[in-house]
Amino acid sequence: MHRSGIGHDNYAFACVLSLCSPELLDFGRQVHSLVIKSGSLARTSVINAQLTMYFKCGSVADAYEVFEEAQAMVLDQITFNAMIAGLVSMGRDEEALIMFREMQETYLKPTELAFVSIMSSCLFARVGHQVHAQAIKMGFDPYTSVSNAAITMYSSLGHLHAAHMVFNRLEEKDLISWNTMISSYAQGNFGRSAILAYLQMGRAGIKPDEFTIGSLLASSEFLEIVEIIHALVFKIGLILKVQVSNALISAYSKHDMIRQAYNIFQDMSTRNLISWNTIISGFLVNGFPLQGLEQFSELLMSEIRPNVYTLSIVLGICASISALKHGKQVHGYILRFGFSSETSLGNALVTMYAKGGVLDWSLRVFNKMIERDIVSWNALISAYAQHGKGKEAVHCFEVIQSSSGVKPDQATFTAVLSACSHAGLVDDGTWIFNSMVNNYGFMPGEDHFSCIVDLLGRAGYLDEAERLINIEHSEAHSSTWWTLFSACASHGNLRLGRIFARFLLEIEQNNPSIYVLLSNIYAAAGQWEEAANVRELMKRTGVMKQPGCSWIRL
Repeated sequence: MHRSGIGHDNYAFACVLSLCSPELLDFGRQVHSLVIKSGSLARTSVINAQLTMYFKCGSVADAYEVFEEAQAMVLDQITFNAMIAGLVSMGRDEEALIMFREMQETYLKPTELAFVSIMSSCLFARVGHQVHAQAIKMGFDPYTSVSNAAITMYSSLGHLHAAHMVFNRLEEKDLISWNTMISSYAQGNFGRSAILAYLQMGRAGIKPDEFTIGSLLASSEFLEIVEIIHALVFKIGLILKVQVSNALISAYSKHDMIRQAYNIFQDMSTRNLISWNTIISGFLVNGFPLQGLEQFSELLMSEIRPNVYTLSIVLGICASISALKHGKQVHGYILRFGFSSETSLGNALVTMYAKGGVLDWSLRVFNKMIERDIVSWNALISAYAQHGKGKEAVHCFEVIQSSSGVKPDQATFTAVLSACSHAGLVDDGTWIFNSMVNNYGFMPGEDHFSCIVDLLGRAGYLDEAERLINIEHSEAHSSTWWTLFSACASHGNLRLGRIFARFLLEIEQNNPSIYVLLSNIYAAAGQWEEAANVRELMKRTGVMKQPGCSWIRL
């Protein structure tokens, strides 16, 4: 058209610009230059088409340039809407909010689309409430799209009660309204409320779609509900939707029904990558790692290519069963297809090689990583802990402390305390435990207490361990008491052994191991009569010791 000398009108410019994809950005810029030469820049349709093109191509700077050029000629609500929506799509929420305010400062009334866009970008409750209040004040409360955006906003901010109020006040509820509310209940783990909303939706005469079913299955707390939904989608034909089948596979896997999940997977006429990821992950969490590896092999023979999440799952499987050969093959795939720069995969490889017994390869992967986050350091510290390298684990912790790029989290302290425990580094472990509380402000969790108590118990510092629990952790878990009780048996501490046995008997009254171990502690201390009394008490209370047995393969 251009080469034949035919003139361009505004409609032609708008159409061509709206068709430009990221690969055609340079061509779009050429069309932009032609727009300027032809004098069509003052047309709203052309301006908005240019804004849409630049945002779609990810060129925010060019979009701002177009907007500034438009300010000198024509500026209306549609242009502001395009700018606000574009900034939101690029994740520039603060800039979108500034543009929303600038729109009002130029005495342009925000439109329905402006409110919908800006509410989807509100990250703070105070700002969200203000924007919603303004929408109500300006008469947009009855608008279904605005209310739907408000429901989504309040749900994402964790204000489910406010979302529920907006939903109840909305007179004209459409499918999006119901889906948004059901999804909000699902995300808040209110499965019963999600089911009730679905039933109300049916009574209102609105039929579910794949998004409705996905939210219901995500929130299902009981297997019976999953089975009812399964029968429903089969009856109404939604089972043919890939998203629905994927959601069913995930739900059945979550309820330990991997056979049903696999049957659905096999019956699917069309599968996407989410289908494969879900079934592979399902086999892993249900204790069938080898079947997960088999599905990964089948995926590689299909036309669908694995992504970072797929490879992370498979590396997790390899780590869980120390499948070093398979893990190396996955590592080769990562290198071959350009995934080596992915930090999450580097972290998974460090863990996989460590659990496979090859610490050198864990170090090699870690040292070659382009970017490292705290998960990377945690993986390396855990690798050292698994291989009894306590000093090296402590050194890693010291490097983290001196680094401005990463800060330790609770998992860091669990890993390094575990390393200290296995290596018997009492001074280092005590210092790190105190640093966690005093320097980083973390409240010690059960894992942290178990590690420090195990460390002190193994070293024979039982009085210090008792004092720590009495001061810091009066409601210790039974595993912590067992750690101390076993340490008392190892070190022959009768006084504390009796105390810890009493605590354990309050929790596990019918556990024969408590009686047996306490009797052994008495016997080791030469108090044979007390040892016999414990055995007699065990008989009177009807607690039976389970007989041991051995298997011989013939």
